[in-house]
Amino acid sequence: MNRVYLDHNATAPLRPEARDAMLAAMDVCGNPSSVHAEGRAAKALIERARAQVAAAFGADGADIVFTSGSTEGAALALEGRALHGAGIEHDAVRAWIQEDLTVSDNGLVDVAEPQNATLQLANSETGIIQSLPAGLAVTDATQAFGKLPVAFNWLDVQMALISAHKLGGPKGVGAVVMKRGTDLAARIKGGGQEMGRRSGTENVIGIAGFGAAAEAAARDLANGVWAQVEEFRNILEMALEAGSKTTIFIGNGQDRLPNTLCFATPGWKGETQVMQMDLSGFAVSAGSACSSGKVRASAVLTAMGFDDEVASSAVRVSLGHQTTEEDVLRFAETWLAKEKKHRARAA
Repeated sequence: MNRVYLDHNATAPLRPEARDAMLAAMDVCGNPSSVHAEGRAAKALIERARAQVAAAFGADGADIVFTSGSTEGAALALEGRALHGAGIEHDAVRAWIQEDLTVSDNGLVDVAEPQNATLQLANSETGIIQSLPAGLAVTDATQAFGKLPVAFNWLDVQMALISAHKLGGPKGVGAVVMKRGTDLAARIKGGGQEMGRRSGTENVIGIAGFGAAAEAAARDLANGVWAQVEEFRNILEMALEAGSKTTIFIGNGQDRLPNTLCFATPGWKGETQVMQMDLSGFAVSAGSACSSGKVRASAVLTAMGFDDEVASSAVRVSLGHQTTEEDVLRFAETWLAKEKKHRARAA
């Protein structure tokens, strides 16, 4: 049986455009800080990618500082700033904030002082989209970039975090996008690369792949690919709702990422469901994939007010631009059969 990959919010498969750009970059031997022709050629790849990311994210005129991903980006943007945030943020953001903003039971956060706060644009587990207040200090746009028609220049935020591997680029590269002139001290000091904000020889190969993936993702978005993905997500949700009367669908009725479906079946551990579906040929997850294999009750659902039984039984299905209707119908049939067996054992 062909496996079906439904964990795109963890990592999206590498796009062919990114692979081609990375292979070409491997043949450029120069250090981008060198002034000779080989060094200038490497620097040109970085600046081309910077322009591609800026165009895809609507960030013309902004500073784009390449990092190793959104986790490093969060440290760069947030360390030492004592910003306020909520429990639905990704662990990489929660590590640096005062977690004191209230989350409503529908997953939305009210921010009283946006200049002193951080708020994600879309949640990686539930897909719920936030309405960002003007003047926000930092937003984690990692999951939204490439899936939603959003532009940094529309958002009126000081800084945004993005990552390549969520939209079909390589793992290990991301960026902090910031309004030009933002005062941001380097956390990694040394040679002063990336406008003095992130020292160290740049990951030219990864950055080239990021630029190509961002350009391809923007093209897919403009061509309506994610509208089709949303239709398949809705087909899946309706099939599961029709077949299971005990399952709770998180964010149902809220503005969500077009590819994301989070649901919980109280009494049936999320990790058990993930393993059973894996053995049946489907890759899904029980929350964020950035916790080194740890499985625990979802902090996001806990922050939304769900009890431990619900929070520990949640599963996230996240579709991609290559997901088909057949894929989601096969998943629904398989999952519902296992849910029926679970109910029979629990009776």
